[in-house]
Amino acid sequence: MLFLAISTPLPTRPSEVREIRKGYWPWAQDKLDRGQARFFFARVGRGAVALFDVDSNETLHQLLTEWAEMIPAEFDVYPLIDPDAAVAFLNQADGD
Repeated sequence: MLFLAISTPLPTRPSEVREIRKGYWPWAQDKLDRGQARFFFARVGRGAVALFDVDSNETLHQLLTEWAEMIPAEFDVYPLIDPDAAVAFLNQADGD
């Protein structure tokens, strides 16, 4: 299951959370290495974007909770469909 997650950190001074933020990129790399994410990008200014590839909503919830423990944030989450699956769905609909 694919989910695009966009984080908006809570309004604090970046310097106040600098040390704990240093753990974010190693955490993100672990998710990439495990196949739980396809990419992470920092947003200009503040925040980040990630594409998670997980087996359940519960796994996504766990990952977002871990992320928020490091960097308290609000998340916009969008469920996505792989392009090949979207095309297959459209082709199947043509056959009805």
